[in-house]
Amino acid sequence: MTALTPTPTPIDLFSAAVHVGPDGGVTAGERRMTEGRPGSWQLAAFHAATDAEVHADHWEMHPAADELVCVLSGAVRFFLRPQAPDEPQEPVTLTSGTAVVVPRGRWHRMEIDGPVRLLSLSPREGTRLEPVAAAPSDDG
Repeated sequence: MTALTPTPTPIDLFSAAVHVGPDGGVTAGERRMTEGRPGSWQLAAFHAATDAEVHADHWEMHPAADELVCVLSGAVRFFLRPQAPDEPQEPVTLTSGTAVVVPRGRWHRMEIDGPVRLLSLSPREGTRLEPVAAAPSDDG
């Protein structure tokens, strides 16, 4: 007897996340900003109309692995935190259809130039957020 394969169910990436487990299993579920199952990755899409919705006033860092950030529509200014106190923040502009790979352990943030749709893929386990005003200018 042949096992029945379940009918695929659409997942709204703007309201849920897709979690990819270390065993290769894929499930839909709640978005997590800073925590996730050990060894799992999260794929999520975001609508944002203001800098506050992309935490422009906070640096973010993922110690477990690199992060992929894709701009589906709109434009963002993407920043890596300077590695020395005297270095300026230099933005990289990302537009529709472009992406950036953020190296593991590297503090980053973004500002938007109007409404955007973003897609990110990252492990959430251990993710840290730090206010820009409080951040020292190093990668530690």
